[in-house]
Amino acid sequence: MHFLRVFCDANGNHGNVLGVVRDGRAFPDEEARQALARGLGLSETVFVDDAHRGIVDIYTPGVRLPFAGYPLVGVAWLLGLDRLELPVGSIPVRRADSLTWISARAEWVPPRTLRQYAGPREVDALAVPEPGEWVYAWAWQDEAAGRIRARGFPGRGDGIDEDEATGAAALLLADRLGRAVAVTQGNGSQIMAAPGPDGTTHIGGRVCTVDNPAH
Repeated sequence: MHFLRVFCDANGNHGNVLGVVRDGRAFPDEEARQALARGLGLSETVFVDDAHRGIVDIYTPGVRLPFAGYPLVGVAWLLGLDRLELPVGSIPVRRADSLTWISARAEWVPPRTLRQYAGPREVDALAVPEPGEWVYAWAWQDEAAGRIRARGFPGRGDGIDEDEATGAAALLLADRLGRAVAVTQGNGSQIMAAPGPDGTTHIGGRVCTVDNPAH
């Protein structure tokens, strides 16, 4: 197991903790993988099925996902590849300065409700909603500069009441807004997202290793 902190800040703080099983053959079927993801209790766990070709498999504690943002940024950083392969399609990877970026299509993102609020204080004051729809609550911190405050509520009832950082939701928001954004999510996670020239959207951020996934 590798544990990574994805979308951390420049000091390696915050970010959403990701579990990566480097050799997916250790968990050969969906039932075994789901059981491990449930036991770890992280927002997502990734199983690497082919480290050379970038074939990966993503699970929450309750479901298998065809696509997710922060797990792909994290595993791209760990494997050092230029491309990842998912059932939905190929995911190009690039690196710039201290950031790892992936490119994906907004239609690959599972259903998300993007809910805008008047300002960051309203977002900060939100209580965790009852299980139901996946809500990405956001507000402009500085609209001219593209700076956004956000919180993510999966609404799945699987023990993850709030996601510290959600790349797929930030990708969807940048696509809907049609502009580059810098998102501060959760307690201070940093997510960059920007529409691309070919119908894709780019999301990127910093990744670091973490010894204790509980912190």
